[in-house]
Amino acid sequence: VQLQASGGGLVQAGGSLRLSCAASGRTFNSYSLGWFRQAAGKERELVAAITWSGGSRFHADSVKGRFTIAIDNAKDTVYLQMESLKPEDTAVYYCAADPRLFIRPIGRGIEYWGQGTQVTVSS
Repeated sequence: VQLQASGGGLVQAGGSLRLSCAASGRTFNSYSLGWFRQAAGKERELVAAITWSGGSRFHADSVKGRFTIAIDNAKDTVYLQMESLKPEDTAVYYCAADPRLFIRPIGRGIEYWGQGTQVTVSS
């Protein structure tokens, strides 16, 4: 199983980025996918999550209205569109997949992880 994350980078405050996570290696029909982030010195947190069908979504309060998670089942890819980025969004972002991802707010017990991608927002 592989979760291939991409799309991080350096952006100025107020800018936008889109993260992508391509899933492969198994059937994910019963899984939810999501994005966690971990800033330096802080605990990992769930930023956004979506069921494989796309029927349920979660966005953390800190990103609600600015970030949007979406899934393209034809491409087995989940996206995180990030708008109006703030310096406090700076972190390593990780894609994850787990049947109970919605109830794992700090990522403990997550079954599959992608590699991290750095997002840096300059002020």
